[in-house]
Amino acid sequence: MLDVNSGSVHVVDEAAYRAIPVVEEALKLGKKTDGEITAFVSRELPDLSRGELAETVQEILALRDAGMLYAEDVYEKYIDGFQNRETVVKALCLHIAHDCNLACRYCFAGKGEYHGDRALMSYEVGKKALDFLVANSGNRVNLEVDFFGGEPLMNRQVVEDLVAYGRSLEKPHNKKFRFTLTTNGVLLDDEVMEFANREMANIVLSIDGRKEIHDLMRPHRGGQGSYDEVVPKYRKVAESRNQMNYYVRGTFTRNNLDFAEDVKHLADEGFEQISMEPVVASPEEDYALREEDLPRLLEEYDKLALEYIRRKKEGKGFNFFHFMIDLEGGPCVAKRLSGCGSGTEYLSVTPWGDLYPCHQFVGQEAFLMGNVDDGIVRTDIRDAFKACNVYAKEKCRECFAKYYCSGGCAANAYNFSGHINGSYDLGCELQRKRVECAIMIKAALADEEKEKI
Repeated sequence: MLDVNSGSVHVVDEAAYRAIPVVEEALKLGKKTDGEITAFVSRELPDLSRGELAETVQEILALRDAGMLYAEDVYEKYIDGFQNRETVVKALCLHIAHDCNLACRYCFAGKGEYHGDRALMSYEVGKKALDFLVANSGNRVNLEVDFFGGEPLMNRQVVEDLVAYGRSLEKPHNKKFRFTLTTNGVLLDDEVMEFANREMANIVLSIDGRKEIHDLMRPHRGGQGSYDEVVPKYRKVAESRNQMNYYVRGTFTRNNLDFAEDVKHLADEGFEQISMEPVVASPEEDYALREEDLPRLLEEYDKLALEYIRRKKEGKGFNFFHFMIDLEGGPCVAKRLSGCGSGTEYLSVTPWGDLYPCHQFVGQEAFLMGNVDDGIVRTDIRDAFKACNVYAKEKCRECFAKYYCSGGCAANAYNFSGHINGSYDLGCELQRKRVECAIMIKAALADEEKEKI
């Protein structure tokens, strides 16, 4: 049982599970004393004994008094101040290469070219981007830069030179850069791995799971598969980083609705940090997920959650990105309300220095915010994203998962509803299921630990 506003999760028996919403109804009707509330619940749930109900109601009311049940929403009152806060940029996605050596069928970037010309970012543009980040980061010390593409290793020397330049800025400006690299693995070699292990806080390694699935969706431009080429390199990366600070990251489509099998395959291959994302594609694409696929997909997450628990208990566990949830502390209020910070704290930079709210908006001229020479010139776009939060989205207000997904992806909302404050309904259904599974896993593993004690 999740209390949305407090974030408290309660593992309860059937009587409490049934009584909790009825007690809430009694409180809304103005019932105040334990006796009044118990009598009301007894009428609504006549098959439960009066003695059992009285004890259950007392426990429920104790949780309410402790602020762990029926908690009030304390976040909405912060929205005005939140929207008017000073904007600082803390992260950049550098499109170091609008070019790619693969031809992934689902690529939103149009085979790495973002539906435009192939291009590589110059060192000069990259330097200006890092200077822009430092100049617009205010008092924030920790800054993040992701080298993205296309395939960033097609512009490897500039990646290495920009890391060195970023390091030279740290001490004079009291900043610390956290660099990450997203790669398809084709150009990985020992030198790149050594450099990445020294300088990259995280590496994202693209792979879609089983060989037949991966090769179908992630072929070379000539049509040949890439699975056999990249998997040995990925194993080496994972081991060289002690199974930490990396992800093998896949995308599932209508071709593998049984995506739990792909996650299990990656775990069996020895990877302990795994992410598998649903494809986001136009409905006319044959690989796009459809509404009629939802029952199968929801069942697949349930299957994966049970397998996840089983392997954890057997000491063969792995981390699955969407099942990693913090029920004790969690993200700050700003993160809970607005998510990734696209268009405000987080921006993408094209090879020629244009600024967009995030990588998924690149190439959509309506979202061109400025450039690394002039900075943000379309402050109206920035202000629109500052106002993008769970209370600005009608469908988020009543959603139990809103403080975990933070309103979801603005780009997906825009592409499917026409507005960044809209929603991508299929994606929302999958997100709710992932949060549900993540909470169940936490509760199940907590019970396991309790039994051991």
